[in-house]
Amino acid sequence: GVNLIAHRTNKTLTMELDLCVKYKVPLIITSLGAVPELVETVHGYGGIVFHDVISVRHARKAAAAGVDGLIAVVAGAGGHTGLANPFALVNEIRSFFDGSVLLSGALSTGSDIAAAQMMGADLAYFGTRFIATKEAPVHQNVKEALVGASELDTTLIMRPLRNTERVLKNDAVTRIQEKEKELGENIQINDIMDEVAGVYPKIMSEGDMDAGAWSCGMVAGLIHDIPSCEELVGGMVREAEEIIKSRLQNFAA
Repeated sequence: GVNLIAHRTNKTLTMELDLCVKYKVPLIITSLGAVPELVETVHGYGGIVFHDVISVRHARKAAAAGVDGLIAVVAGAGGHTGLANPFALVNEIRSFFDGSVLLSGALSTGSDIAAAQMMGADLAYFGTRFIATKEAPVHQNVKEALVGASELDTTLIMRPLRNTERVLKNDAVTRIQEKEKELGENIQINDIMDEVAGVYPKIMSEGDMDAGAWSCGMVAGLIHDIPSCEELVGGMVREAEEIIKSRLQNFAA
């Protein structure tokens, strides 16, 4: 699958979508804009579209655009996150949407998979946890930062810009929050460009952990090792199956 930022500020969206069409990418995940024309284009070659939503309002707009699945991004998720409670958001989406529903936000274990399904989601959507795996193409410093972090080491930035993002605390994030406090509602994206623009290569490839703000979920406090993806997924599946077979059967009895 491929992630596409469908916001009007993404000047390369058309080029990216053309490549997806050329190679018939089976799954497209969109964010920051539900575009009916994009959905129609993907459906045209047989692909499906899932869309990130942080509220019921966003979910209704995406459903109207014809997406195949909605990813409920709830409180605790890394990156551009929502503040909604997972029970409330998933269940309200279920009241009007018949497609696939995915739950995202601070998930890291097999028990989280089981819980997501029990509350009505079809799938559990993981992000931060897979950064700390052997296969993840990021610098070792990034992986070790996650292992060493706790939930208290994440924070929210860019709320005054209505572009809330959960990130791992570092010197750059401190500078952003100081500017937000000083400028208040008058802050503009240009005021924090040094901390957010073009910083990912320095962090993810070069391992400079203070180069800028980078997305991280509250689940960081539950990451204690750096397994292979096979080990991680296998453990999750076994745990989820055990919970469904034992705890839930006992509850039903």
